[in-house]
Amino acid sequence: MKIYIWRHNRRFHSYSMMDEPCIHHGMYTDAVAVVMAESEEEALKLLAEESREWCIEDIRQLTPTVIDLDRPQVLYTYICGN
Repeated sequence: MKIYIWRHNRRFHSYSMMDEPCIHHGMYTDAVAVVMAESEEEALKLLAEESREWCIEDIRQLTPTVIDLDRPQVLYTYICGN
């Protein structure tokens, strides 16, 4: 089993960044999805089933942080500021 973490920040998003993914239909500045699954495809399927607000095809453009649960490790850190 693995944990998949996708994070996207739109703080500097503008219309000049036409190829920038939009991973959720809501108006967000920072979006994080954390899913436990056997594979990335299963994680994306579970996320899509959780809410139709997630834009799965745009999430596919991002490389998730993948955490394998077979050893002790830091799972996630997040610092927001400035």
